[in-house]
Amino acid sequence: MNIDILIVYYSWHGNTRKIAELIAQATDGQLFELEPIKPYTTDYNAVVNQARTETRKGFKPELKAMPKNNTASKILVGSPNWCSTIAPPLATFLNDYDLKGKIVAPFYTHGGGGSGNIESDIINMCSGSNVVKGFGVYNSGGANVSKQIMDWLTSIGV
Repeated sequence: MNIDILIVYYSWHGNTRKIAELIAQATDGQLFELEPIKPYTTDYNAVVNQARTETRKGFKPELKAMPKNNTASKILVGSPNWCSTIAPPLATFLNDYDLKGKIVAPFYTHGGGGSGNIESDIINMCSGSNVVKGFGVYNSGGANVSKQIMDWLTSIGV
């Protein structure tokens, strides 16, 4: 396992988890899934309403755990696009984890909304970090997603 690469993500439906797992396979990085203490509902319409409210308020839920690896220099952070930004569990991680001096590489999944403000929001939340170009895919990325991930990782020097 490459302990210099930490892949931290939140996945509501499983699409972001799939991308995180592919990134872990490609990098041999350490994988860590963020889990809020109070899980989100599985009802799509209800979670959209909750996400809308939480992202507007800047809500950061308490998490069950945080990654223990604070020596990794490259932190790849993943989230679904929720209302044009990151899901609140990832916001908690970015707020609470020491990312100063680290390379932060965002990745995200979306259902048609593209990147929204995800990359600029992560840049704003990660002062003191080197935030590099992100990677985004529709749903779980399709047949060529592994190659797209490899191309992205190569382009950011991971």
